[in-house]
Amino acid sequence: MRRVGGGRAGRAATRRVVLARPPAQAQRLSARVLVDGTGHGRLLRLEAPISFWGGIDPASGLVSDPRHPQHGCSVSGRVLVVTATRGSSSSSAVLLELLYAGLAPSALLVAEADAILALGIIAAREMGWTTIPMLQLERPALARLPAEAQAWVERGGRVSVWAEQA
Repeated sequence: MRRVGGGRAGRAATRRVVLARPPAQAQRLSARVLVDGTGHGRLLRLEAPISFWGGIDPASGLVSDPRHPQHGCSVSGRVLVVTATRGSSSSSAVLLELLYAGLAPSALLVAEADAILALGIIAAREMGWTTIPMLQLERPALARLPAEAQAWVERGGRVSVWAEQA
């Protein structure tokens, strides 16, 4: 079960989401687990470093930094590829708010371990909220991921990626 819709965690509707497994031709990767879990969705590769504090609007899930190349893009439900973050220790609070509101990415794939973002996920888990996986992949592996591909993240750090069919 996963929560859908934008309301608060206690009041949001739930429904069962049934998805097909990744196709046989999917690219398979192994990642270092920072926070274990499962997630799936379209990839969104952030082209520039971002601070969740001031860079992502926790009320909408949109990239709100007007200087960011993906300004206006939604991170909600996406497998978010983050090659670098910029600074605020408040980023964990923003990710926590996104998780609470049901507007978080479905998974985080990062080039460098980020304890601040992981803290937001861990805090949500401790509060009994729905959480997301956070995995670390080498920078070259992240760069090879096709844009607008589908991704499936499994427990234990297994990631499957495949191009969407036209």
